[in-house]
Amino acid sequence: MLMLGKKIRHRLYMIGSLLPVNQVWWSNFNLLRMLVRRYLEAKYKGSILGNLWPLINQLSQLLIYTYVFSIVLKVRLSLKGLSADDNLAFGLWLFAGLLPWIAFTTGLVEAGNSVVGQSNLVKKVVFPLSLLPLVPILSAFIESAVGLAILIVMTAALSGNLHETLAWLPLIWLTQLLFTVGLGYIAAGLTVFLRDTTQSLAVILNLWFYLTPIVYPVSIIPEQFRSLLFWLNPMAVIAEVYRDIVLEGQIIHWQEWGYAIITSVFVFWVGLSFYRALRPAFADVL
Repeated sequence: MLMLGKKIRHRLYMIGSLLPVNQVWWSNFNLLRMLVRRYLEAKYKGSILGNLWPLINQLSQLLIYTYVFSIVLKVRLSLKGLSADDNLAFGLWLFAGLLPWIAFTTGLVEAGNSVVGQSNLVKKVVFPLSLLPLVPILSAFIESAVGLAILIVMTAALSGNLHETLAWLPLIWLTQLLFTVGLGYIAAGLTVFLRDTTQSLAVILNLWFYLTPIVYPVSIIPEQFRSLLFWLNPMAVIAEVYRDIVLEGQIIHWQEWGYAIITSVFVFWVGLSFYRALRPAFADVL
């Protein structure tokens, strides 16, 4: 395993040397990779189940919401190749929306504390502070990948089909990543100066969750408000596109996804600019 890891790192270095990226960028990439690995190792260090805890958290939320909305409230929906009366079908549909939301909220909340929690690194002149919010966000995405793999396998087993649209997953990941990182930079910068940011963010995310069609289908939203929801809430689009890609096997929300990509790029640019503007004062405040 050690030799295999060395070979992979060597090949990544060789590929990086061929790309039009300067040495500083490549060094930062290696540093970020190391920080993410250490973050994931430290997060569950000493626990018996270790890195299984993110999956347990995802599945526990899935069971609770499936019970409440599918069994108690009798919410029904139609999925290609699955029965509308099947509670398991609702569970898959729900899981496809929960996975990006959990990765988004976990990464965003932890990114908000990333600078405050690493004050020793902030005071080091040579450390690239732009990496700090990226570490918890990328870690949350990695943790959600296990749940996504289980979702894909279960969908393929029940429907008997592995959809070709899965090839679009990297692009929806990138859309979600840019949006999360942009907000993460804003949250991290604000938390240095306003420590109430973390608590405020928790309240906002609780409200945001129920304004996003994750536990209920978008079809129950009045049609005149649907377009407004997709315009103002990229996470609603991301959740729906996840379902299109994994469950439906066809992308229904092309136009909305285009809006979400533009919004995500804009939020990323604003967040990074905001973070860079505040960065020189971090060491003085901390």
